[in-house]
Amino acid sequence: MTEFRRALRYHQAMWREANGHPIGTQPIRPRPRVPVRLVGSNLPLEYAKETGATFLNVAALDAARARTSFIEREQSFDHQGLWADLLSSTAMTFNLFGELAADTALADRAVHTWWPDTPGTVSEVRFAHSPGRLDPAYLGNLSDFDVAFVLDLEDGSNGIIGLNVNYHQVTQRHVPKPERLPRYLEIAKRAKIFTPDALKGVNRTDLLVMWLTHLLVLSMVQHPSRAWTWGRMVV
Repeated sequence: MTEFRRALRYHQAMWREANGHPIGTQPIRPRPRVPVRLVGSNLPLEYAKETGATFLNVAALDAARARTSFIEREQSFDHQGLWADLLSSTAMTFNLFGELAADTALADRAVHTWWPDTPGTVSEVRFAHSPGRLDPAYLGNLSDFDVAFVLDLEDGSNGIIGLNVNYHQVTQRHVPKPERLPRYLEIAKRAKIFTPDALKGVNRTDLLVMWLTHLLVLSMVQHPSRAWTWGRMVV
């Protein structure tokens, strides 16, 4: 529990009280014979789902409801945290980009302001999206983008800007599964943007998850369909 994380928890608890929202618990949904404690940065789950209090405006709430209305193949989604945890980076993603999802013209202006060299036009904003979880033609794992901007390019193909959104998470060292590492290295080497030392070092640092999100973009650009011809990963 770092000083930064403590400060965020306190800030969100004060925000909840100032806005008259009831305090939630851990676990978020209490279960029989499981100890329950009050958590100031949580909301009661049913209250949160009914009111949408986690979300800062109607567009963010509408985007969250739209995304939770369907399931992408093999997706893993923390529905309880999305609605009830005021420290959820997934909820923050909808708060940041929900208005853009509702207005692609606004999204296009925003994207070309943030990244002026972006080609094409924004045609869609997707949340918790992967082109194919566990699909070996892409990355072959469960990685996805917190939010992705889909671009229509002049040649009829698509571009992608995939964002990794973090709020209060602590980075931890992860080791790639040995059976998947050859595919990761294949994508990385084909991209010709990583140095040999970088490829060796990623397995000894806490950057693996971020690296895999980057590889997901590269796997789309390298896909044999050539449906995606431009990509960028943003943190």
